[in-house]
Amino acid sequence: MMKAYLSLIKFAHTVFALPFAFLSFFLGIESAGSDINWVLFLQILLCMVFARSAAMAFNRYVDRDIDALNQRTRIRELPSGVIRPQSALALVILMSLAFVFTTYWINSLCFYLSPVALLVILNYSYTKRFTWLCHFVLGLGLGLAPVGAFIAVTGKFELLPLLYGIMVLLWVSGFDILYALQDESFDRSNGLQSVPQRFGQEKAKRIAIFVHTLCALLLVYITWYQSHLFPALGFLHWIGAAGFIGLLFWQHRLVFLYDLEKINQAFFETNGIASLCFGSAVMIDVLF
Repeated sequence: MMKAYLSLIKFAHTVFALPFAFLSFFLGIESAGSDINWVLFLQILLCMVFARSAAMAFNRYVDRDIDALNQRTRIRELPSGVIRPQSALALVILMSLAFVFTTYWINSLCFYLSPVALLVILNYSYTKRFTWLCHFVLGLGLGLAPVGAFIAVTGKFELLPLLYGIMVLLWVSGFDILYALQDESFDRSNGLQSVPQRFGQEKAKRIAIFVHTLCALLLVYITWYQSHLFPALGFLHWIGAAGFIGLLFWQHRLVFLYDLEKINQAFFETNGIASLCFGSAVMIDVLF
């Protein structure tokens, strides 16, 4: 049953935003000139797991009837009956309370902002019903990770984590547009909104490329800005940025060459590796 719940919340997908939360934690430590607080590091990890689990479980709960109609998603835990809707909703409530409770022990700003964060990540589940901008709402939810981690360390907003948050927003939005290509026909026939449903597959692919181009340009600026903000940094974060951008556009090549045949590889593997490599590069650069 534990395996079913881990599948329900897509626990492995936490890897997308988690490295950006961690790198923001270490940049916050560098900015504040303080020692590494490993208890706080663990609290940030717990916040990420709790928030991500609540968001995914709620998304599956809200979409259970839609998923039952879609050939691709009808095998998911709720429409297939492996997990009851009431159990999924209970998990959402438990994870949401755990998230808010953990922020209480971090600092007051994190605690006061925790309902706002939950509002964003939970309400994403409804956006596909009324706007094709739903991909960008998902991106906004994951983009809160580096901002929240920095606030956890410093107790304040600063430009660098906000830039990272926008970059993550663009990155996630772009690859979610690509992932939505496989449901274009289903979305259109069931009155659901998405970029592919609104503009068609070819235009959607070009929109995703444009969004990821903006993401790449912003990442270059962030890396340059970071170098000037922290002169002691070496070159690893530049190598990480180059690798991230390369993998960013490799997924578009996979979609171009294989259409939807390689969509899971483009979505899961490429983006997961890109996030881990870039996050690791920045963290190593800051630490050593």
